[in-house]
Amino acid sequence: MKTTHLKEVNIVFILMFLISFISFSQERDTSKTSCCTIAYNSKKTGNIEIYSSDKTGTSSIKSTHEKGGYAAWSPDGERIAFYAKYDDKKTWSIHTMNSDGTNRKRLTHAKNKWDNAPDWSPDGKKIVFAREYKDSEGVWHPEIWIMNADGSNQTQIKSLKGSNPYFTPDGKKIVFSWEFEDKSSAISIADLDGRNIARLTHNNGKEWHPEVSSDGKKIAFMSDRGGNFEIYVMDIDGTHQKQLTHSAIDDWYPSWSPDGTQIIFSNATGKDKKDRTIYVMNADGTGIRKLIDHGSQAEWLKTTK
Repeated sequence: MKTTHLKEVNIVFILMFLISFISFSQERDTSKTSCCTIAYNSKKTGNIEIYSSDKTGTSSIKSTHEKGGYAAWSPDGERIAFYAKYDDKKTWSIHTMNSDGTNRKRLTHAKNKWDNAPDWSPDGKKIVFAREYKDSEGVWHPEIWIMNADGSNQTQIKSLKGSNPYFTPDGKKIVFSWEFEDKSSAISIADLDGRNIARLTHNNGKEWHPEVSSDGKKIAFMSDRGGNFEIYVMDIDGTHQKQLTHSAIDDWYPSWSPDGTQIIFSNATGKDKKDRTIYVMNADGTGIRKLIDHGSQAEWLKTTK
């Protein structure tokens, strides 16, 4: 009888240990997925560098010690794409690195051209980016290019003239800012091969940085149609456009939270308006609060590991 009782006690003890171990492992996994879900730029060191932060804005890790900006997460959160400047800022090139700043690779090498605004395809196999430059006659060329994630097979999408390309969640289309000769721009959408272009906004101002929500139903973007840049949102077909911010200073670079309930953005602060602060708000524009000081161009990781 005593032996049987001891066996029962041992079994209970083992079960309690296993339950505690599983709970501990889940907590560790949760903490890993909640950490470093926002990438952003900062000039804390004097150079534009890339940092990562958790969703509360309370922890930040510098991911590169070299000049670089406009960070974009890979879908699995393992890597970041960004641009860095060379040749006294005359050449901008697309790079990738691990999310901890290691394994840095330069992917584009076009001299005297500005390669910027990279975005990953949903399967992580492609990167789309903008290329801008002046030709020998001083004419400005805004182009959109696509390449494999390792930098191979770089191809211009020749029918598209613009900047800030961003994949739709199905990977079949990109939204972008169509650039016109009069310096105005419009948020547009097209097939990945450049066909079936549709203009979504129709204003005379500058409209940049479109980003599609994870469910593919909404686009957040910035526009100066009212005099200064504010954050707007609209349906994927361009309908139901709504202004979310109403600030006396420019609001820039909206990015959706993974569940589509919040948007982060940055605005200019300080006496010279060159310092940036990152804010977060609900997707309807309510509940605006400061998230990160001295940061800009924030990008929210759309999926958790």
